[in-house]
Amino acid sequence: MSKTFMSSKRRRIGVLAAAAAMAIGVAAALSSGPLAANAVTDAKVVGNPPGVLSFVQVRSAIMAHVSQLQAAQAAAAARAKAQRALAARAHAIHEQRVKAAAAAKAAAAAKAAAAAKAKATTSTSSSSSPSGSAASGSPEQIAQSMLSQFGWSSSQYSCLYPLWERESGWSITASNPSSGAYGIPQALPGSRMASAGADWQTNAATQIKWGLEYIQSTYGSPCAAWAHSQADGWY
Repeated sequence: MSKTFMSSKRRRIGVLAAAAAMAIGVAAALSSGPLAANAVTDAKVVGNPPGVLSFVQVRSAIMAHVSQLQAAQAAAAARAKAQRALAARAHAIHEQRVKAAAAAKAAAAAKAAAAAKAKATTSTSSSSSPSGSAASGSPEQIAQSMLSQFGWSSSQYSCLYPLWERESGWSITASNPSSGAYGIPQALPGSRMASAGADWQTNAATQIKWGLEYIQSTYGSPCAAWAHSQADGWY
C-alpha cells in the first residue's frame, strides 16, 4: 500500500472513533432520567436494538433536554419576577403606613395646639375680664368686692385702703418718676400687671386683681402687707 492511502485510512478511522466516543457519551448521559425511557421507546419504534440510539433519536433527546432547560429557566424568571412584585408591593404598603402614621401624628399635634390655644385664650379672657360686680364702681368698691375671691374677709379692706392710698391715692394712672412704678398697686415695672390683663394701663379691676395676687403671694394678706409698709415704708 502507498503511504497516502494509509494516511487517509488512519484519518477515517480517527473520525469514526471520535463519532463513536461522542455517541457513547450521549448514550451514557441519556441512560438515566425521563429521557432514557423515551430513547428506549424510540429505539423500539425505529427498529434499533435496545440501548442503541440513532442520530435522529439523539437529536430529539438533546432538543427535549434543551426545551426542559428553557422551561426551567422561564419558570425561575417568572418566580423572580413575582418575588420582585411582592417586594415592591410590601414596600409600597410600608410607605403608605409610614405616611398615614405621620399624618395622624401631625393631626394630633395640630389638635393639641388648637386646644392649648383655645385654653390660653379663655384663660386670658377670664383674667382680663373680671366679674361684673368686681368691675363696677370706684376702685375702692372694686377692691372690696374682690377680697372674697382671695379668701379674705371684708376686714382686710381696713388695711388695704391705707396701703394703696399711700402708694397711689387709688389712681390707675399714678406713676413714680424715679422708680417707674405704675398704677394703683404701684407695680414695678408697671408691665408686670399684663399677667392680669392686656388693659393693665387703664383698667382699675385689672390693676387691683394683679395687686391682690401680689399681696397674697408675697405677704399672705393686705394687713400683713400694710404692717410691712408701716415698718419699712414700702411693700
